[in-house]
Amino acid sequence: MAAELSPIDKAKFVAAKRAVEFVENGMKLGLGTGSTAAWMVRCLAERIREEGLRVTGVPTSSRTAELARSLGIPITSLDEARWLDLTIDGADEFDPELNLIKGGGAALLQEKIVATASDQMIVITDAAKEVKQLGAFPLPVEVIPFGWQTTKALIEEMLVGMDVMSRECTLRMNHDAPLVTDEANYIVDLHLKRIGNPRQLAMVLNQIPGVVENGLFIDICDIVIIGHGDGRVILRDINSGQVEDDRVEFVPADNIFADLGD
Repeated sequence: MAAELSPIDKAKFVAAKRAVEFVENGMKLGLGTGSTAAWMVRCLAERIREEGLRVTGVPTSSRTAELARSLGIPITSLDEARWLDLTIDGADEFDPELNLIKGGGAALLQEKIVATASDQMIVITDAAKEVKQLGAFPLPVEVIPFGWQTTKALIEEMLVGMDVMSRECTLRMNHDAPLVTDEANYIVDLHLKRIGNPRQLAMVLNQIPGVVENGLFIDICDIVIIGHGDGRVILRDINSGQVEDDRVEFVPADNIFADLGD
């Protein structure tokens, strides 16, 4: 399989492969959304198939639910599971304190609910997502459709008093219509370039009427696993301060990865 993957996909794969090593029998797992999380779902399915691992997954989007079902991973709702042992998900950016920007795949609301309902969150990523300061990636904000233009104007007004470099806000589109999330909401992307105080911004955003949730994940991630194209993985634990430098061996091509198109 290694020869068939681009360096970035190799990095995503080895991070995902290392992350599913944390999964134990009987766990209830949050299953993230996005291209890196899709690798994790497939690696988890491989463990279930090869080892007889028994787990139950709670997907963070309809896309992840569909993929998990197709690979034979038992899934349930968060209401049924109530509390989770572990969530594994990707990120669009992460800083040295393991604060995150998520929501590039428009699943931030379910992702944040599931992650905060877990004993532990592991983020799997490639080295390009690591930044000294959040903000280069547009910050997604989920808003209700009713009065979304007013909500957007209130966000822009609020940003005047925030420590950010830019204040451009755009409605995320799906071709010629607004993108609609799994919860039937819209996404407004904030092109801030630099976020000086992510914690403050996250709190203030959620006080604006019409805002459902924002893509700043503060004090939620416990471990980040950074994959590299040569098979090297770096594991950082924010709670213990531990840093591990490891390597994951590529495996031969397998049908479980053959149709990955995320």
